[in-house]
Order: sequence, then C-alpha cells, then structure tokens
Amino acid sequence: MIPAVASPYLVKDDGKFRVKKAVTTPPKDAADKKKCKKRLAKRIDAIADLQRMLYAHDRYAVLLIFQAMDAAGKDGTIRAVMSGINPAGCQVFSFKQPSPEELDHDFLWRTATRLPERGRIGIFNRSYYEEVLVVKVHPEYLEAQKLPENTDLKNIWRQRYESICDHEKHLARNGTVILKFWLNVSLEEQRRRFLARIDEPSKNWKFSAGDVNERKFWPDYMAAYEAAISATSRPWAPWYAIPADNKPFMRMCVADIIVQRLEKLNIAYPKVDAGEKTRFAEMRAMLAD
Repeated sequence: MIPAVASPYLVKDDGKFRVKKAVTTPPKDAADKKKCKKRLAKRIDAIADLQRMLYAHDRYAVLLIFQAMDAAGKDGTIRAVMSGINPAGCQVFSFKQPSPEELDHDFLWRTATRLPERGRIGIFNRSYYEEVLVVKVHPEYLEAQKLPENTDLKNIWRQRYESICDHEKHLARNGTVILKFWLNVSLEEQRRRFLARIDEPSKNWKFSAGDVNERKFWPDYMAAYEAAISATSRPWAPWYAIPADNKPFMRMCVADIIVQRLEKLNIAYPKVDAGEKTRFAEMRAMLAD
C-alpha cells in the first residue's frame, strides 16, 4: 500500500493528534485568494485528467471522506474541487440521520453499499464516522440502533474505531485509495457563517436552528473528533486536518492532496496488442470506403 501524501496537515498515525494544535487558518505566508483560486483551477484540470486515466485503468477506486462541523464548507469544497470531473466517473453521497432500514444493519452497512467501484471516485459527505462523532456526543442515539443486549457500552467507541480501521484496511488492500479530510473550522468562524445564513436571503435555506443548538456541545465534538482521528489515521487511510476558516485556501489544499495521491498510483491508459492494432487497421480501411 502506498504511503500517505506528505502535508503540513497530515495526521500522523501515532495516536497523538490534538485538536488544540490543529490550526483553523492558513499560515502567514500562504497564497492570497487570487493565487489559491488559480492553483485550484490547475488542480481541477489535473484531477479530471487523472480520473479519466483511473477509469480506463480500472484497477483502483478512490474514496474521499469529508467530515466537519456545520458550516465548515463540505458542500462547497466538494462542488469546487470536483467541478471538472466527468459526472460518470464520480459519485457523491451524503449521509444524514439513518433510516429504519439502515438501523436494522450494522453501522458500516449503509456506507458499504455506496462504495465506489473500480475506476470511479466516490465522495462521502459525512460517513460512518458519524457513528463515533455525533452518536458519541449524543449516546442516547444508541437506543435506536438495536444493539445486542450484552453490548459493552463502556468500550463501544474503541470497538467501533477498530471496526473502522479493519474496514478501511480491507478496502485499501483491495484497491480502494482512501483520503479523509477533516475541515477544521473555528467556533468564531462558524458563528459568522451562521449569521450570514440568517442575514443573506440566498443563504436562508441553509440555516437550521438545530445547528445553532449543537454549538453548546462544541467541546464534546472536539473531544470526539480528536479521539476518532487519533485512532483511525493510518498510512493507507490518512486523515488531513485542513484549516477551514479560509475557503479558497482550504479548497486548494484538498485538491493538492488529491492530485498528489492520484499521481502516486501506477495507472496508465491500457495498451493494445499487435493483434488488436491489426484489427484497427482493418476497421480503418473499412471506414475509409
């Protein structure tokens, strides 16, 4: 399995990730908005080219997972970074409150049914990580999950981290390239974005009173993110804690990492053998008549 792409925002697999050390803003010498957008445009073109080759090569799938607090910019980042890709080669799924059918299965089932096939890029806007994030912050949600009566609720989170790591390693062994992005927005920036959703009519539809209520649990969410990311960042399924207070910089960083990872794959357009080339010549002759 190919090692993780190097980045200042790569979460090491040493179990020592700390949210308080993860920055939410770009470095002082970061590119300005105009340069970020220009670089992003180049990366979008590169992703489009690599995706076509990925599809033709047909031996790998790519899974991009986006997790974040509300208003961090998941939807906008997915839309911006993947804007140049052929829709036939990309699949986006958003996972919200589980349905009754989904609750009748294990917590990995609903996302497992949406995994990308070889040659495609699959995108999860939220994912099975919700089961160790929002459910951990609100453990009362476990009551609806119909867990076995002997479930050890004291160790359930550790067990779920183990299940996730086993799941991701299995996928990686079988050709799925996994990249996980935590878009790290600050509490203050989230407040500003919520106010914009209230004040700007075109953004009213995005506003939810429930999102504001969840701000009361911010410390609990940060603790849940810290534990989950620490326990599940692996070279074959790395986490990247991307600063999310500046959207152009955030999107550029995500696109950079995707391009670098795809470039590490040993993919190429299939070559035709001599016999096939002979048949091409015959078909050319027929079409020329």
